[in-house]
Amino acid sequence: MASKSALKQARVSSRRQQRNKSVRSEVKTSITKAEKLIFEGDLEAAGAAVKTAVSSLDKAAEKKILHANNTARRKARLLKKLNKASAQPRSAPAPEKAEKPEKAEKPKKAA
Repeated sequence: MASKSALKQARVSSRRQQRNKSVRSEVKTSITKAEKLIFEGDLEAAGAAVKTAVSSLDKAAEKKILHANNTARRKARLLKKLNKASAQPRSAPAPEKAEKPEKAEKPKKAA
């Protein structure tokens, strides 16, 4: 049988896990939304979403739910994606290619 302190620690750990799970989920969701907007090319909305994601990451790091280095790495990667997308010029619709002249049909051999 486990000691009283071990049982108490298991209860505390379970409570912390439940509390931290929602914060981690919020962080993942905000990062996913930001990345989706970046790849769609909606840079104004993506900027706002990135700001929200960075804020949620900072809150998680402040509460020691995520390690500070983990948070810094995730923020750097997210901002790098946003900066790369904003640096690329907007792609104008590509001009349509000139149609190739159709090949003359070869006469069929008589059987």
